[in-house]
Amino acid sequence: MSEPIQFTLNGKQVKSIRKANERLLDVLREDFELTGVKCGCKEGECGACSVLVDGQLANSCMVAIGSIEGSEITTIEGYSQTKRFEVLSDAYAQTSAVQCGFCIPGMVLACEALLSHNPDPTDAEIRKGISGNLCRCTGYNAIVNAVRIAAKEGKGLW
Repeated sequence: MSEPIQFTLNGKQVKSIRKANERLLDVLREDFELTGVKCGCKEGECGACSVLVDGQLANSCMVAIGSIEGSEITTIEGYSQTKRFEVLSDAYAQTSAVQCGFCIPGMVLACEALLSHNPDPTDAEIRKGISGNLCRCTGYNAIVNAVRIAAKEGKGLW
């Protein structure tokens, strides 16, 4: 039997008794029922499974659960409880930057990671910041516009 792996998940101390080499994606979806984390490509290329690990964007399909001992994991479910999410969500709505919604949880977390490190990004920096997240429906112009609006309207939050 594996030793429990302890970490903070959306602000709460939790533990997993999974094998250390199992994917964080599976633990989040199956053990904690956090379905905002999507299984897309299983290769770390689409960003649908993005989470924040200690404030850094990560593809949870590529993260072994054993590597997050003591870390702070934030999923869209936890992030959606923040004022920063509210600002981003409103900006996405203003620009019609959401269609099917499959990529949006990971895309929003990519935007959070970008804005937390660069609260006033240029369009080129926004495009680079979301470059690991694929969107097949909305297109990137609306998302870039949403991030620009969120940066302006959320000034001081990031």
